[in-house]
Amino acid sequence: MKVAIVTESFLPRVNGVTNSVCRILEQLAAGGHEALVVAPRPGPDGYAGAPVELVPGVALPFYSSFVVGVPARRVTSVLRDFRPDVVHLASPLVLGTSGLAAARRLDVPAVAVFQTDIAGFARRYGLRATDPLIWWWLRRLHAGAERTLAPSTPVVAELERRGFPRVHLWGRGVDRRRFHPRHRSAALRARLAPGGEILVGYVGRLAAEKRPGLLAHLADLPGVRLVVVGDGPEERSLRRRLPDAVFTGFRTGTELSELMASLDVFVHTGADDTFCQTVQEALACGVPVVAAAAGGPLDLVRPCVNGLLYAPDDAEGLRAAVVTLAADAGLRRSMGLRALESVHGRGWDTVCAELVGHYREAVHGTAPGRRAKTAA
Repeated sequence: MKVAIVTESFLPRVNGVTNSVCRILEQLAAGGHEALVVAPRPGPDGYAGAPVELVPGVALPFYSSFVVGVPARRVTSVLRDFRPDVVHLASPLVLGTSGLAAARRLDVPAVAVFQTDIAGFARRYGLRATDPLIWWWLRRLHAGAERTLAPSTPVVAELERRGFPRVHLWGRGVDRRRFHPRHRSAALRARLAPGGEILVGYVGRLAAEKRPGLLAHLADLPGVRLVVVGDGPEERSLRRRLPDAVFTGFRTGTELSELMASLDVFVHTGADDTFCQTVQEALACGVPVVAAAAGGPLDLVRPCVNGLLYAPDDAEGLRAAVVTLAADAGLRRSMGLRALESVHGRGWDTVCAELVGHYREAVHGTAPGRRAKTAA
């Protein structure tokens, strides 16, 4: 197939949208498909054999590290030259409108992937009054696609409740080579916890939407060393509140693999995640997870099986869950084994094969634009 991916975020910015698009491009290339990427500047000329067409971008006013593309009619000419079978809209918001308009002009079906809870982010930054407008805009945009793919069952239910049509479940894969118990490092553990402390780790952006401030409720746990992996605007405040924690900064590649696998407990504090890839990566490393009972983690964490859940705003519940796991090595081992089992069959090859199935169903179905033309 020929797949045009219009994405609101791409390299060099590293986030959930970028990571998913990169993995999709790799798998499409491995499967013999042809792809094109349209993304905001700055960025590379290509990735995994796919050319990248760059358009002007602008940062969101309440989320400066998230740059979205400015709508441009050039998207239509780029797609017309490429002649795709399907247009993939990755977390569409602004640039996605151009991708959808181009798909309609070219009579090509579009598949929209809902990935970023923009309304939830806006609330975390004090913009509560924007909720109705954001949801109206997203619903209108997604309604023009042949289908919407949501990453977890809670998100499917939320989108259907809000009137999004043709919503289907499509999860995310995990790289079982990069995230695996074999990367656990005794040397790294000795450096992080020279006194033999239990390593409790957080991996993610240190920003308001991830609520890392909740980690302060774990600061005084005896025999526990907090490890914070990531960077962001909340880092300075967190360092003051967690003077005994280890802050590694942003890490990727082999360093991230070793850090994740060397933890005893993984903690996730966010409550607006539509999937939460870091939770799945921790599970793939055989590390039990403590996460808020909201959004994507509800699909990933099975309470008392591969981790524990706490009510999203219950800081004491978070603390109690970590205390329970930190105090019981046998429980951690059994949950770690179940964690590994829970990600079986979730490799990116399998997940992207499902995605291509969605593409094919969209192509062989009747797209909204074509129905409108027929009716006219």
